[in-house]
Amino acid sequence: MTKKKIVHLTYDMRIGGTETVIKNLVEGTDKALFDVEILCIEPELGPFGQQLLDKGYNITNLNWLGGFDREVIKNIRQFIKKHDIDILHCHQYTPWVYGTLAATLTKTKVIFTEHGRFYPDSSSWKRKLINPILVAMTDHITTISKATKQALVKYEFIPESKIEVIYNGIEPLVPDIDAVERLKSDLKIPHDAKILGTVARLDPIKNQTMMLRAFAQVLKEYPNTFLVIVGDGEERTNLENLTDTLDIRNHVRFVGYIAKPVNHIQLMDIFLLSSLSEGTSMTLLEAMSLGKPFVVTNVGGNPEVVNEYNNGLVTQNDNCGNFSFAIEQLLLSEGTLNNYGENSRSRFQDNFCRSKMVYNYFSLKTLKANKNQYDREGKDVK
Repeated sequence: MTKKKIVHLTYDMRIGGTETVIKNLVEGTDKALFDVEILCIEPELGPFGQQLLDKGYNITNLNWLGGFDREVIKNIRQFIKKHDIDILHCHQYTPWVYGTLAATLTKTKVIFTEHGRFYPDSSSWKRKLINPILVAMTDHITTISKATKQALVKYEFIPESKIEVIYNGIEPLVPDIDAVERLKSDLKIPHDAKILGTVARLDPIKNQTMMLRAFAQVLKEYPNTFLVIVGDGEERTNLENLTDTLDIRNHVRFVGYIAKPVNHIQLMDIFLLSSLSEGTSMTLLEAMSLGKPFVVTNVGGNPEVVNEYNNGLVTQNDNCGNFSFAIEQLLLSEGTLNNYGENSRSRFQDNFCRSKMVYNYFSLKTLKANKNQYDREGKDVK
């Protein structure tokens, strides 16, 4: 059987949620059935791109620097014709626009995956005009959450019936238990303390300001509790100053950016996500694979990952009192923490492991090269 040729079209391959999905899809693709490579419209390759290059995958960068650039369309079209591409998988809106226009009147089938939305969300009259045309030229449209699907319906004027939800999936994390114990000591956290934690860039959209204010309230009832914040960004100085203002500096640990935070996540008794907006957070999936209970805000894909009263609690967006109360509810019962943790592991395996995501994408009609093979593979991940 002749192998199909797939190219993933994206901005770049820096470290992020979209890039993680692409990396997992590329590495999870059956090489006996498909040839796969990546085409980036931006000139910067990124760390994930370098990792894939080192493994022998082909990655090509164009020179898009913003704005509408007809040259990018021309370059993508030349690429797909030169390499005889069967399937162009476009990740996020701008690559979809360029990719769909470039594939016009070629044999190349187009898949569009929307990975998340800007906050606050918006639309334009231009999109209202062009998107129905793009939809007609696209073979499959997928989103990473039901919330993202509804955003495409509301703001991009894409019919709901045209959109399929495929959740992100990752390989489960494997911590070094001895390193976790050393880490707790290095962070000067008492052995019997409860640890709350998060992994996210320090950015206003992640709303760690509200998280810190909620944590200050929790400390009044649970003084032997610590908060570990993994990540870096423009808000770090403001957040550190806020801990001083709230007089909680001794109970907060800013550890900066950690490339592989598996041991830090393992250290946490409860994983927190206070974002004002989310797609499907990869750090939630990482924490879920380690069996962590959650307190998250009710935005984006959060309430689809965290099943209320099953593996965590979902709170009102930007509501400090609601967020702190949810944390206290979990700290109140060790049994609840344990049950939610076990439920997280099961929920991860059933819905958010990498093999499940890969199977769901390759079950799309356009990608399905061999129905019997994928049906057999699907039995292992369902």
